[in-house]
Amino acid sequence: MGTPVLRLERLRADHAEAVLAFEAENREYFARSVPDRGDAYFTPAGFAGRHHALLAEQDAGDCHFHLVLDEEGTILGRINLMDAAAGTAELGYRIGERAAGKGVATAAVGELCRVAGTSYGLVSLWARTTADNSASRTVLERNGFELTEQITLMGRPGVRYARVGLGG
Repeated sequence: MGTPVLRLERLRADHAEAVLAFEAENREYFARSVPDRGDAYFTPAGFAGRHHALLAEQDAGDCHFHLVLDEEGTILGRINLMDAAAGTAELGYRIGERAAGKGVATAAVGELCRVAGTSYGLVSLWARTTADNSASRTVLERNGFELTEQITLMGRPGVRYARVGLGG
């Protein structure tokens, strides 16, 4: 299996409907590994407010939110850089169930590492996951992240990874 063909697209206001549909379609799948966003998130008003807040954070330069899209423009996942400051940010991502296990997360993280250095001027990233999430740990390790510490995450054993040297 080769590298999936995908593109990252910076989050925009006109993405709201498609993002809500993606989140609703994958709600049960995501809830198996991360806390559910709650019913209010999935209401039109609740989602619109949250989407607007994310765009405001992005406009302020604090965060960089992206959609992971296939060749047809279908959302496969979301990948974000949060709390960008002093040359570093936290990486977070979620890939929908239909695209899981197909190399999408690995390719998307690799592309965002490049974009983080070339477009956002970041020099390092860090990420957290639960210790038992071997798929996420593999994605990070394949993209040059190194385990830095054991942590508690959502009340469970977790790990923190870091990557220094981005771009190119």
